[in-house]
Amino acid sequence: MHKALSLLPVCAFLLAGCAGQQTGAALKDTFDSGIAAYDAGDYPKAYKIWSGIDDVDLAAMRNVAMMLRQGQGVAKDPQKAEDLYETAAEAGLPTAQADLADMLLKGEAGPPNPKAALPLLEAAAAANHPVAQYQLAQMYETGANGLVPRDTVMARQLYTAAASHGMKEAQDRLNQLAAPISPTQPAPQTAPTTASAGGKDLRPGQP
Repeated sequence: MHKALSLLPVCAFLLAGCAGQQTGAALKDTFDSGIAAYDAGDYPKAYKIWSGIDDVDLAAMRNVAMMLRQGQGVAKDPQKAEDLYETAAEAGLPTAQADLADMLLKGEAGPPNPKAALPLLEAAAAANHPVAQYQLAQMYETGANGLVPRDTVMARQLYTAAASHGMKEAQDRLNQLAAPISPTQPAPQTAPTTASAGGKDLRPGQP
């Protein structure tokens, strides 16, 4: 599932400083030309554009990571994608946090690591990222092998939040949890989400 997620302008992220080759309106125009190329299906062009500004723009970095993860316009490279996601996630970009958590949960660049994914999901869920809310809800519903307490109330709250963004999987799960679950019952086995935090970031936008 590819879903375009809008977020704040991120020229505040600076590896090389906003005084790099492009600033302000010029940087926005370059980024937007990448969006146009991506939407037109010209992935090599979009990758080239975004990779040219990913040292000064968090959303571009996250989009480059997404394309490396999926093999769009560039050879698939999960490890490089994970490294870029990590940089953007540490800088506070919710979509990168959600994407990195998703990769860690699925073990795309190494063994699955839900422990490392947990704080990323918490941060992205707090920023109202629906996939992160859904995946964190799954952890609370099952107890995630002791990583979090089993808490169906918290799970319902997170599923509700994700469903409010139009996420069908979250609404379906919420409907299934309509009846109270006894603490003595075995932990439910929830299927992994088929939703992905993937999809390009848009800039500028709203959080």
